[in-house]
Amino acid sequence: MKFLFLLLTVMVPQSIDAQIYLPKFDVQGHRGARGLKPENTIPAFLTALDYGVTTLELDVVITKDKKVLVSHEPWMFSGICLTPDGNTISEKDEKRYNIYELTYEEVKKFDCGSIGNARFPEQEKMKISKPLLSDVIVAAETHIKSYTRYEVDYNIEIKSEKELYGKFQPHPEEFSDLVFNLIDQYLPLDRVVIQSFDFKVLQYFHEKYPQVRLAALVENEKSAEANLKELGFIPSIYSPYFKLLDNNTVKELKTKVVSSDEKKPRKMRVIPWTVNEEKDMLALKGMGVDGFITDYPNRAAKYKLTLRIPNDKN
Repeated sequence: MKFLFLLLTVMVPQSIDAQIYLPKFDVQGHRGARGLKPENTIPAFLTALDYGVTTLELDVVITKDKKVLVSHEPWMFSGICLTPDGNTISEKDEKRYNIYELTYEEVKKFDCGSIGNARFPEQEKMKISKPLLSDVIVAAETHIKSYTRYEVDYNIEIKSEKELYGKFQPHPEEFSDLVFNLIDQYLPLDRVVIQSFDFKVLQYFHEKYPQVRLAALVENEKSAEANLKELGFIPSIYSPYFKLLDNNTVKELKTKVVSSDEKKPRKMRVIPWTVNEEKDMLALKGMGVDGFITDYPNRAAKYKLTLRIPNDKN
């Protein structure tokens, strides 16, 4: 029995078809709501929920004691973190604070919110540490039950790079197993998407955990056809940098269908990142994308892009 089912009654039974749930237009809060609150923290995720996102987007890394930690970098990024004694971290020294060599108890002593983020002047500053993925899920689900009253998906990026294997992260197989085993304890799999720039992660999930939806993150300028050929299968979501898209590319991508052995074949969804300007949000909506990832869910809510009927399966 799933652990979170014992804590919360907001859950629905896990669907047999793990890919049946699809928001009509999927607004994803990037690292929660990075434009408004410290990234990848519980306040950022709760703020995103309050603005009506349909998906919480986040990144995970692994600690020395094999905990799944919510963090974009596998080290203490100098731009947002302070040492346990309150000192700043220089860019040249930040990789010395390797999360893969720190226990979670050690990670908790770093403050990654008080100095803010110079790129996001609207971001509220607060003293806060990097949370465990399990704590994020419990906090979000409790907030859903008590306040927002509708379920969201979780788009979990496995931050994996070949150059970092065995140094700042486990190898893709172990990394993937650690993440899957955690989410399988806390969430129905039909509310989970795994995304990565590392196609080895996606290929491993595709083979071992075919019930989980996958998103291919793309920032290169190769054609979609070339990227999908390298991946070796059609993912549930193709997620490129938004400036790589135009009307023709979106149309081409949306003609791709999942493999014919699935019970209910459907079109691959196109959800670009990271879309922060209102004019770009509207332009992409006009191109026919299926959603977007944004640091500013408040700006997306302004255009009513996030409204949906609870439990809508269309």
